[in-house]
Amino acid sequence: MLRHITPLLLALLVLLTSCNKEQKVAVTKKESGPLKVRAVTATQRVVKRSIESVGTLFPLDETIVSAEIDGRVDRVDADLGDFVNKGQVMVHISDEEQRYLLAQNEAQLRSSLERLGLTKDTDRVQDVKTTPDVRRAEADLQDAEQRYKRTRELRDQGIGPQADLDQAQARYNSAKAGYDATVNQTRNLVQEVERFKAIVDLQRKKLRDTTVYAPFAASVKERQVTVGQYVRANTPLIVLVKTDPLRLRLDVPERMAPWVKVGQIAQVEVEAFEGQKFNGKIWRVSPSVDQAKRTFIAEALIDNPGMRLKPGSYAKARIPTDKSETIVLLPNRAIQYVLGSNKAYVIKDDTIEAREVKIGERFETEIEILEGVAAGETVATTNLPRLDTGSKVSIDTTAMISQKKTE
Repeated sequence: MLRHITPLLLALLVLLTSCNKEQKVAVTKKESGPLKVRAVTATQRVVKRSIESVGTLFPLDETIVSAEIDGRVDRVDADLGDFVNKGQVMVHISDEEQRYLLAQNEAQLRSSLERLGLTKDTDRVQDVKTTPDVRRAEADLQDAEQRYKRTRELRDQGIGPQADLDQAQARYNSAKAGYDATVNQTRNLVQEVERFKAIVDLQRKKLRDTTVYAPFAASVKERQVTVGQYVRANTPLIVLVKTDPLRLRLDVPERMAPWVKVGQIAQVEVEAFEGQKFNGKIWRVSPSVDQAKRTFIAEALIDNPGMRLKPGSYAKARIPTDKSETIVLLPNRAIQYVLGSNKAYVIKDDTIEAREVKIGERFETEIEILEGVAAGETVATTNLPRLDTGSKVSIDTTAMISQKKTE
């Protein structure tokens, strides 16, 4: 019985083997055919250029508020992160010594004013002859002059002795010299009063300087002083920053110089607020180009509501311009990054030609092609990793038709 079964089994094995070979051949033939891909046509479009750049946010103003006099700090009313208004007290330095010095200087000034017959600091001597000392000297001079004249008349009449005339003349000469000296002393006293006024004004300023005020509305970036610390003039006390608006400093390529103008809108994004855009305007443009980087500086003022943006942050900016150009566009999916270069796969006569392309500005779903693909050429968008120069492909026309309908 085995003799009859064995030929049958052999026949079945031969049949199965032949079927497997036919299936493998069929698969091989199927795989060796052209690769089916979807494709698009490179298009042209007129677009308005925009400038994209990165930069750093800076405060609008930053200043180090320093002490203007020597003294010991007895109060600090501002600290890190505080917002201070213009004129708000931040630091106070002990003013006891300054008050004593001011009282001394004011006493000296009052004494000099009284000698001139003045009562207020704002009073001025219009004529030195109206001052008390000069009037007194003038009165003495007039009395001596009258006595001298009467004595001379008597001597001329032969009544009075010569000695009386000599004495009267000497007294008159002395009074005249005293008057001239008093006038000169009074003039010097007037100058002395002005000097004392300046000293008093300076001392009043020093007394005011014991209180340190905020020069403008700002936030405290750093506090560099503590209560009890003895400070000298020019010792840093508080660092202030003005953060609304902020300055964004951008490096712009020199070829875009004609595109940038003061007043242009700038849309800014920062990593801390992903997806949010902050608006600003260009307000400063550098007149020169950095020879090393071949860029120039453009500054934008960025609104900072709620003080959310912080100086020192890295930011990306997009600046729409009036520059219009006709460009070639491809979908983002039509470009493949391979070994440090961007490639597009152009289809000609159902054959792939791999080309290195130079890309430009990126849009939401498309990318600008500067070099490598011309408008009207057909480019593959699927199976890119399996494509290379010489690959045979067949275009999925149904996909292209549906894509055109969608567009």
